[in-house]
Amino acid sequence: MRYLLIITLLAIPLATQPSTVPKRPVNTYSIVAYDPNTRQLGVAVQSHWFCVGCTVSWAQAGVGAVATQSFIDPSYGALGLDMMRAGRSAPDTLKGLLIADKHRDVRQVAMVDAEGRVAAWTGANDIQAAGHLVGGMAKSATNPSPDHGAFSSGKNYSVQANLMVSNKVWPAMARAFESTKGDLAERMLTALEAAQAVGGDSRGSQSAALIVVRGKSAGEPWTDRVFDLRVDDDPLPLEELRRLVTLARVYHHMNAGDLAVERKDNNAALREYGAAERLVAGKQSTTPDRRAEILYWHAVALVNMGRVDKSLPLFKRAFALHAAWRQLTPRLSEAGLLPDNSKIIHRIEAVK
Repeated sequence: MRYLLIITLLAIPLATQPSTVPKRPVNTYSIVAYDPNTRQLGVAVQSHWFCVGCTVSWAQAGVGAVATQSFIDPSYGALGLDMMRAGRSAPDTLKGLLIADKHRDVRQVAMVDAEGRVAAWTGANDIQAAGHLVGGMAKSATNPSPDHGAFSSGKNYSVQANLMVSNKVWPAMARAFESTKGDLAERMLTALEAAQAVGGDSRGSQSAALIVVRGKSAGEPWTDRVFDLRVDDDPLPLEELRRLVTLARVYHHMNAGDLAVERKDNNAALREYGAAERLVAGKQSTTPDRRAEILYWHAVALVNMGRVDKSLPLFKRAFALHAAWRQLTPRLSEAGLLPDNSKIIHRIEAVK
């Protein structure tokens, strides 16, 4: 049955098959990547095009990640994930989809599967400067295959770009990804920033996106995406994307702290809340009201652990940042999220 499904998918024409060359130029630079330590998969992209993350970036936990760009056909993302889910490798998947696409010479596509196998294609008629590098390649792809474009396969990552100011963009991305320490999100984001640092898109910048998924699905789609962030329209999309990545990390710690409270693991809860606070301390990654919320819920957890005295300095800082949190306190008591103890509530409200 699996082989029948794969043959059927190869026979399906891509969704966009007009009689003339397609005119939807979502030209851009992007990266697809796999982390062999965590088995996470990811895709990140920046472009001078509105909502680039709506169409270029695709990923599914335990399956793979796809970037489809240049004169874009989004069905490379949908069908690519379908075929990798059915057991095809990223190189075999991309070859099959290219064969079915009569406009492949204006496409640029990269895929990575759940085993870290990577494939990339740069069509011969992509707007220059255009090219790609995959993990394990010594230099940019130039060999024509299967038609007049460049097809490459490798491992762990692929960087690709078109309509760039120069051919320095994708090699800079590859160097940044390989030399950067940190998790997959940090390494991909740094690769995007490296592209911009050497000139990036000839038109400038407008939108960006970053997705990281788990290496194996937990069967709960809402937990499979570690990061799922988009900047649809901003004069400095990569700066905003980095801010959002930092903020996402903050709330990862906050959520982990809340789960630790549910498990009655007070030490783990305080460790996670403290990590969240350190990420935003003295930085502009969040507004004052958001920093206040992080402090406030940490303080609430301390009260519920019976550590009221330790909570009061945090309440004080939260109220100074955003006074509305003071008014919320008695309502939390009524909702059972703070003790039904008027003396404790009054102590909190009286903090100056």
